[in-house]
Amino acid sequence: MVVSAAARVEPAPVPAPAAAPVADEYLYLTGRPRLRDLVRFARSHAVKPPDEKALADTWHAAHERVRRLETEEAGLADNPPIRPLGREYEPLLLELLGDPLVRNGFNTVPTDVALVELDRLVVYQKHIDLTYVRQLTSKLGGGAPAGTQVFRTCLLHDHDEAPVKWSRVNNDRFVFVSSSNDLRFLGAVPLQRDQIKDYPERGKFVGLVGIAVGLGSNFMNAVYAEKRLILNNGSHRAYALRRLGVTHVPCIIQHCASRDEVDAVAATEVRKNPDAYLKHPRPSMLRDYFDPALHLVMPVYRRLRQVTVRFEIEETAVPAL
Repeated sequence: MVVSAAARVEPAPVPAPAAAPVADEYLYLTGRPRLRDLVRFARSHAVKPPDEKALADTWHAAHERVRRLETEEAGLADNPPIRPLGREYEPLLLELLGDPLVRNGFNTVPTDVALVELDRLVVYQKHIDLTYVRQLTSKLGGGAPAGTQVFRTCLLHDHDEAPVKWSRVNNDRFVFVSSSNDLRFLGAVPLQRDQIKDYPERGKFVGLVGIAVGLGSNFMNAVYAEKRLILNNGSHRAYALRRLGVTHVPCIIQHCASRDEVDAVAATEVRKNPDAYLKHPRPSMLRDYFDPALHLVMPVYRRLRQVTVRFEIEETAVPAL
């Protein structure tokens, strides 16, 4: 008896569809300064970018609104009220001033902590992540928060921080990734032997250089210059609190007496074009985020912030002097 066996071909499994990229919702402040910035942002970020005519129509309508505000609200950003903190804030203020990030991060120009009016702050950040704002609002309870909670939201580190992942991808390259926009290069510093614990000896080292990457201090802070307050950090918290009905918040204020000092402590966008924020009769202000005529809301693909650190070693012989 011969028994033959035919090979049975199993059907190939149908691959599972790839997961769609996670989308967030962004508010984009438009109408200034350039239409092409809005078009570029929509093309590179939006899940379904509006067609260019729709974007152009939106931008031109917002631009006309901006031009009207230049006349109707000229000088609105000048001389914003800055009020001292009441005695009820003293325990929280002492906690804040005891933070080494405050002592080491805000010592370039004269600095204090005071109450500022949110609507009168000049802003440079064009977009607000509304998905993140909803997370902040949920943590705040959805109602108007009390003074202590507002202070902690703005200035203390007792809230969650976004995780950061990093790895070495080459002999001379490290990559850091986080969902936080505060991820940044913190500087290069010389280190001494007693500052390093459990250093693996590979020779008798005479110098060590640390390249630091991490999250910024994340305190709500503003630059005061030429009679204007420019929000330097904390745009999302400021937006979330204002949406909950909070009008005044505690803020670290860095007082700049010259453009050189502004260049030392202000954000890159402000340093590149200071006149747009310090001299324009009606610059972008936090109140504009809430003006339907001045913003566009669109779903965008979620992005992570990546910081890549590369270093170079050069060994050569030089003449002895």
